[in-house]
Amino acid sequence: MHSITKGLLAGAAGTLALDLVSYGDMLLRGRAASTVPAQVAGRLAGRAGVPLGQGEERENRSQAAGALMGYATGIGAGVAYGLLRPRRRPLPVLVAGPLLGAAVMAGANAPATALRLTDPGSWDLASWVSDIVPHLVYGLTTAAAYHAMR
Repeated sequence: MHSITKGLLAGAAGTLALDLVSYGDMLLRGRAASTVPAQVAGRLAGRAGVPLGQGEERENRSQAAGALMGYATGIGAGVAYGLLRPRRRPLPVLVAGPLLGAAVMAGANAPATALRLTDPGSWDLASWVSDIVPHLVYGLTTAAAYHAMR
């Protein structure tokens, strides 16, 4: 199997794991989904001149675009890992996983921070844990899935 295909599949598995942990947290704590991905998508669409409609239609499209951007980030990071992995000495899953998780967390939060939709410096401990844990699970799952396909 080609390294890009393995990376795509590993990234998809990691993204699924991230979603499972995030939705599990929402279920356990009764918290709402973050509105930040939808806000990022809405702002980026506006800057690109892509019409999303008005009112509820705009909110729904922004929410869908934000979710799709999350999938693209997770799967794209898996593909990048698949491209880079064969060129380097293999890292153990327990090293590669946190690095992948940190990269995807940065990829998800950097646009929101740059657009001033969030300020990680103002997050409380619960907010950091809600963000770190799913991304760590993403990284570990992605690295383990890629390793299993060797």
